[in-house]
Amino acid sequence: MRRKPLDGAEPEPLQPAPSLSPSRQSSKSPSRHPSPSVSTPFFADALLPPPPRSRFAPPRSAHPPLVSCRSVYNYTRLNHIEEGTYGVVFRARCNDTGEIYALKKLKLDEEKQGFPITSLREVMALMIAGGHENVVGIREIVVGDTLNQVFIVMPFIEHDLKTLLADMPHPFLQSEVKTIMLQLLSAVAHCHANWILHRDLKTSNLLMNNRGQIKVADFGLARKFGDPLGEMTQSPELLLGGKEYTTAVDIWSIGCIFAELMQGEPLFPGRGEIDQINRIFQLLGRPNDESWPGYSTLPLVQKINPIGPMFSTLRQKFKHLTYEGHNLLSSLLCYDPERRITAEEALKHPYFSEHPLPKHPDLFSSFPSQAAGERKHKSLVSPSAPVREDRMAKDSLADLDSFV
Repeated sequence: MRRKPLDGAEPEPLQPAPSLSPSRQSSKSPSRHPSPSVSTPFFADALLPPPPRSRFAPPRSAHPPLVSCRSVYNYTRLNHIEEGTYGVVFRARCNDTGEIYALKKLKLDEEKQGFPITSLREVMALMIAGGHENVVGIREIVVGDTLNQVFIVMPFIEHDLKTLLADMPHPFLQSEVKTIMLQLLSAVAHCHANWILHRDLKTSNLLMNNRGQIKVADFGLARKFGDPLGEMTQSPELLLGGKEYTTAVDIWSIGCIFAELMQGEPLFPGRGEIDQINRIFQLLGRPNDESWPGYSTLPLVQKINPIGPMFSTLRQKFKHLTYEGHNLLSSLLCYDPERRITAEEALKHPYFSEHPLPKHPDLFSSFPSQAAGERKHKSLVSPSAPVREDRMAKDSLADLDSFV
């Protein structure tokens, strides 16, 4: 005999969930460089009434258990590395394991409206993309004694490419450039696949350890959706006042990094937006609506007086580059964002399969690390040699002021 509910009433049968109509198909062809957007997922199960609950069932918890952050006192400061717009970076040793980490102290002193959005973006991006081998990871968040003492703990990487290029007597070899580019493209492809735009790719934000491994860092400007923040970028569509940006913005930056790795200095060292766009026109030629559909409709086009040749002189500037190498560089620095190559496509480019082949990262030379306080005139050693640690810091975090 079937047992009835406690109140003696038969439970009403569940109504089938209404079918979901398919989304309308846009008449516009899909872009090769999609702009990140937010979509709300719908599930048929969500349309069903909740199942009956027994009055003997324990109440559900409204929130998951909270886990507090560890204290910054678990680390000992070794030396200051650098200071940027959004934080100060230190090299520190974990008191429990003895391992070396980079601690980024977020600048919260002047924040009056809560936690800064730039720091939230960076933490979110690192949590999403940090699992990739060429993206710097995040170990934990630690805090000090006050609300404005928040630190991001990340692996310590010995070099950044900008400092390394400035100290090297000669630029990287072609085989080394290919290895670096493959790692960079792999990291950016991973970010784009997870709807993350870095928006600030440059050699100072690319870290390299003494095993030749590249790590993309500094996701303070990374976003999943939204409008540009007005920061100067190297992408011509944004320099000319474009409001909608796509993954093509990062691809342009990769093209600039590619050229900088080969020549040892920035490709477009502009001093402001006008100087920047004029330098681009002088090298790549003046664009028009044929080479760049929609160019004349950009907000700032009518306010500038473009200078430079009508055609690109990129081939003459990089005479040593092979045909395939020039093809890749031109595809990365294509004016039209819609025709600019994607990171996934660039990874399969024939340039990387022609001689000289990419050098294995383990075969890279190791260099003295300025971030670790090593002297610049230290002679190069073999890649297998251990990296000398900086002298032990005399101060510890007994006084938190020593960390800022």
